[in-house]
Amino acid sequence: MHVDPDRARQLRAEYDEAVLREGKELAGPFMTVSGRPINRVYDPTDTADLDYERDINLPGNYPFTRGIHRTGYRGKPWTIRMFSGFGSVEETNQRYKDLLAAGNNGLSIAFDMPTLMGYDHDDPWAEGEFGACGVAVDHLGDMEILLEGIPLDKITTSMTINSPAPVVWALFIAAAEKRGIPRAKLAGTLQNDILKEYIAQNEFIYPPAESMRLVTDTIEFASKEMPLWNPISVSGYHIREAGATAAQELAFTLADGIEYVKWALARGLDIDSFAPRISFFFNAHNDFFEEIAKYRAARRIWARQMRERFGAKNPRSWVLRFHTQTAGVSLTEQQPEVNLIRVAIQALAAVLGGTQSLHTDAMDEAIALPSDKAARLAVRTQQVILHETGVINTVDPLGGSWFVERLTADIERDALDYIEKIEALGGVIPAIESGYLQKEIADASARFQREVDTRDRIIVGVNEYVLDEPKEIPILRMDPEGEKRHLARLKKHRAERDPDRWAAAMQALENASRDPRANTMPYILDAVNAGATVGEVCNMWRRVFGEYREHVVV
Repeated sequence: MHVDPDRARQLRAEYDEAVLREGKELAGPFMTVSGRPINRVYDPTDTADLDYERDINLPGNYPFTRGIHRTGYRGKPWTIRMFSGFGSVEETNQRYKDLLAAGNNGLSIAFDMPTLMGYDHDDPWAEGEFGACGVAVDHLGDMEILLEGIPLDKITTSMTINSPAPVVWALFIAAAEKRGIPRAKLAGTLQNDILKEYIAQNEFIYPPAESMRLVTDTIEFASKEMPLWNPISVSGYHIREAGATAAQELAFTLADGIEYVKWALARGLDIDSFAPRISFFFNAHNDFFEEIAKYRAARRIWARQMRERFGAKNPRSWVLRFHTQTAGVSLTEQQPEVNLIRVAIQALAAVLGGTQSLHTDAMDEAIALPSDKAARLAVRTQQVILHETGVINTVDPLGGSWFVERLTADIERDALDYIEKIEALGGVIPAIESGYLQKEIADASARFQREVDTRDRIIVGVNEYVLDEPKEIPILRMDPEGEKRHLARLKKHRAERDPDRWAAAMQALENASRDPRANTMPYILDAVNAGATVGEVCNMWRRVFGEYREHVVV
């Protein structure tokens, strides 16, 4: 299509004059979920500053704006990876088998709060929290039951765990090896993104530097012994759930990724030995086009950072691979069936944005843990998109859209501005300790809530189209005997392990933890194989590293 820029500008001016003369346009405001103003129309003048080869190019070509694979989903569909975990390991194991039977080709393990915070379930801190928001895991026996009958060598497995990530990962590796599956053949992802905990989710235990040491240990261990495993999934999801805009989610996530790269390089690792196995995790929010543009900008920024800033030579090091989850924060308790529509649109945005794997939230998650039917419908949502919509027939079907390309470039610019500010503060950890990142998110969250309160932003069923009717959603009920079985198994586990072997392994791990030159992962594996529990390892680290207290910023 030939474009005469002068003629395009003239046509745009005539169009704008005609619209104003007719006076039929609504008052608006016309803006994205993040508050970004959107033009009435886009044309070639909006992309005149973009160079096709430098900024867009073809799918599979640097800077990967249009996707990391030349054939897109024509070559390999995204992985349907449903995030799940509740109550006892027995109940969650059955849910995983049900999900695989329903068409999942990857699992994502959700852990409950005591596990996430590194406490065993007989600790007073854990009282009343068993299995409430994920599955309870304390020791190797629990992990073996959780994974029983799951083909770990044929699927990929993701684990959402952060502060206790090294020990929970060790339990997973040990459980697989007891079944005869070598660690080198295990494929999956460990979330292990501690920086986003300080920024948004607040499930941290140790101070930032000590936590980053443990993350770096896992990166080094994976680079040497687990070539199919992603030792870290840098997570914007929780940053967005805390109220960040799309640009903030993108910027703060990539800044975290850059910080992990710096630490691994400082350890002496070659960038091409670990960068190909860094993965990312993004939110899919309600604004369809803004989310698509965010994913495209993410790939472009990361590719340039890896190649041009850090000098990575392997093209796989330039590639940003990411998992997506639809926006839990967008789900409403009111009229929960409407959540099916929200999730379908969000999932479609993730697919058109080129995600590698996808979790679709269940319609009842604002009320309770997903029922079997709701979880199955969430899987079916992805299957309809995959098989019935035709969106996989061509790679990056929105590429070249004047609107999408302009929006991609604008989000990229805003994200890079944030990254520069973070670098000027000294990096992510000083930006966290000063409260800068947290305040930016809080301000964005407050803006969004004001818009909802004033009805400048309509949320269906919440501040418009409200119904007063009883909910007819089946609620998942956990096995009331699950906690008793779990605690009895924990007591039996401690009684039957070899106390001398356990004590020696724990002492060796503590010595390694006090030695900054040591990689703790081999010692953690020895400890969990000797019967150490998650709480015992994490409490030892509490003594060695101390516990972090967030600074109050006024």
